Amino acid sequence: MTANDGTGGPSLGAGHTLAEIATQPGLWARAAQLAAEPPADLAAALPRPGERVAIAGCGTSWFVAQAYAELRERAGHGWTDAFAASEFPYGRAYDRIVVLTRSGTTTECLDLLARLRATSPDVPATAITGSPGTPVVGAARHLVMLDWADEESVVQTRFATTALALLRAHLGEDLAAAVRDAADALAEDLPADLVAAEQFTFLGTGWTVGLAAEAALKMREAATAWTEHYPAMEYRHGPISIAAPGRVTWVLGAVPDGLAADVAATGGRLVTAPDRDPMADLVRIQRLAAAVAYARGLDPDRPRNLTRSVILGQEQQ
Repeated sequence: MTANDGTGGPSLGAGHTLAEIATQPGLWARAAQLAAEPPADLAAALPRPGERVAIAGCGTSWFVAQAYAELRERAGHGWTDAFAASEFPYGRAYDRIVVLTRSGTTTECLDLLARLRATSPDVPATAITGSPGTPVVGAARHLVMLDWADEESVVQTRFATTALALLRAHLGEDLAAAVRDAADALAEDLPADLVAAEQFTFLGTGWTVGLAAEAALKMREAATAWTEHYPAMEYRHGPISIAAPGRVTWVLGAVPDGLAADVAATGGRLVTAPDRDPMADLVRIQRLAAAVAYARGLDPDRPRNLTRSVILGQEQQ
């Protein structure tokens, strides 16, 4: 079936999901280089400082949008909102709209672009995708093609983080430390008690709130695990009631004062890596999600009830 690394999960490379997870440091470095020396079409496609921007997507892409929106505003590049594509606030004024869709076929993203063409043709729309030859190509004024980061997996990992790496580097961030941290996250052992945990809650602050949501989604998709996510300061306003021995509270990024003591009092396990780039910590969570799946007799390459793209009104692919 699969090789075992002694943690109850598979060895790296046991399936295509894990193999794709392992490529992320190199892909992030490539994205950073691309942002540092962007060709003219990329420079025209990505948001410019001062623009009022909306970025939309579905599922993982929505959570990446949330992270980018926070980072862009924090960097002083301008007002940035993130939306699920199905909940886009038509009629609100933006200087640029970015749609993130790995497959290029997601119905809500295509519907959003079509409606924008009809109602706001003067507002430049940019599509970021990993799939050439799909309906999103030509649906937006600008296209960012990351086909070199596309993946076979249904469960998104490397495409989403590479898109975020590109956007972070475009904001002027130096991703060298993130690339090193991701390599370390791939090399570390996964503790057996994490693989065997009953429940996971992921917490974040600022831009890592979106990453916490994505971490929880990965555990659900790959392993059908009981997972939740919250802004870190909200955890003590009710959600901490489920913390207990055998359950994990995982903080991506900074840990609020007093939280460690509060989790310890419940008997639950607290996982933190405040000195690691949070996007790299997400890589470790991706690996854990696959390991939990294998430990439960599931295959993360074939997640339950999921397809690579949600296409409404016709057979899904």
